[in-house]
Amino acid sequence: MTHKDEVDRIIEAWRTERPDLDVSPLAILSRISRLDRHLDRVRRGVFSRNDLEPWEFDVLSALRRSGRPYTLSPGALVTHTMVTSGTMTNRIDRMEERGLVRRKPSPDDRRAVLVELTDIGLGLVDAALSDLLDIEHSVLEELDGFDQPALADMLRVLTRQFEEIAR
Repeated sequence: MTHKDEVDRIIEAWRTERPDLDVSPLAILSRISRLDRHLDRVRRGVFSRNDLEPWEFDVLSALRRSGRPYTLSPGALVTHTMVTSGTMTNRIDRMEERGLVRRKPSPDDRRAVLVELTDIGLGLVDAALSDLLDIEHSVLEELDGFDQPALADMLRVLTRQFEEIAR
């Protein structure tokens, strides 16, 4: 075992105070929670250095992943980013003002609009992703002796369990 961390100390304290409870889930889920907070701070820092807000990165990433011509409907962006349509409209407005995206008429339906990634938006999202992946690769180097795909599979199972609870 590696050095004890704060979660180990929390578990020991709960076992002392509540020996009647099985606190073993804390060994995994409390660490995931702490990792989430660390990852959020790192990501916010990367995005800030690249002149982006986290929500801007989410929208730009969805457009970038869609492939050329990097366009999606506002509804598709809502689905990808899990926000309300009103929130997405506000975000598109703000990003359009910054020149990161532009609205254009849909070629299939004159009443519909598509959101398109601009060259500025493309440059920012690509730079931010590259910077983020550099940091994330360095963090995961500690797991070289471990099976990263197996860890990813286990986390996928846990995620699915929580998604089922949320339904």
